[in-house]
Amino acid sequence: MAGRVEGKAVLVTGAASGLGKAMAVMLAREGARVAVTDRNEEGAREVAQAIGESARAWKLDVTSEEDWGRVVDEVLSTFGRLDVLVNNAGVGAVADIEAMTLEQWRFVHAVNVDGVFLGCKHAIRAMRQCGAKGSIINISSVAGLVGVAEFPAYSSSKGAVRLLSKSVALHCAYKGYGIRCNSVHPTFIETPMVDKLATAMGDPQASRAKLARKIPLGSLGEPDDIAYAVLYLASDESKMMTGSEFVVDGGTTAT
Repeated sequence: MAGRVEGKAVLVTGAASGLGKAMAVMLAREGARVAVTDRNEEGAREVAQAIGESARAWKLDVTSEEDWGRVVDEVLSTFGRLDVLVNNAGVGAVADIEAMTLEQWRFVHAVNVDGVFLGCKHAIRAMRQCGAKGSIINISSVAGLVGVAEFPAYSSSKGAVRLLSKSVALHCAYKGYGIRCNSVHPTFIETPMVDKLATAMGDPQASRAKLARKIPLGSLGEPDDIAYAVLYLASDESKMMTGSEFVVDGGTTAT
């Protein structure tokens, strides 16, 4: 039986660990050829090697337009097409509005917003070039739906990703490109980013318990919880979804 994304060529950013790694592994398992990209080239290479012949690794700084142009062109040359982009790479800063520096603010927005903008721009070019009915999947957050006092830069950046995704979706729809764009909004997930967050908040164990208490279902999510959402949006099963918010939050935004 063919996989759910059989034959599709997929590029995942921030894929050396955490959510991106889980996405790359699951998409490959379901038949995709995967471009595993990350600033951590060695980590990306290890993930690609673990996946096997259907994956290749590239070093990609998502804030660099030069990197985006080079990597997308090389993916087209290697796989012959680009069907799916997963803009997953992201960073955060634990500082409230009074404590946050302008440098922290700009860094978070450079990665989380500029990186998604550049990815969408170059993916649309590549998808049009190869005639793909493509899917762009932008990883936002529940923090892009509701405010978070402790992480204003992260929340602001993820809110921007939410509305950028809708703008890209409408642009591609009105142009008749056949390219869809949706955002995914996870709650706190068991990833290295959440580990760093818990450490920055003080006692890591107590902080993780505090984060879990914010989720009505009572526990942190697992990377595959988000990978399954991405798999659906990457597949033709979601062909009537564009400009939508796919919320995977254990009930967080229902309160």
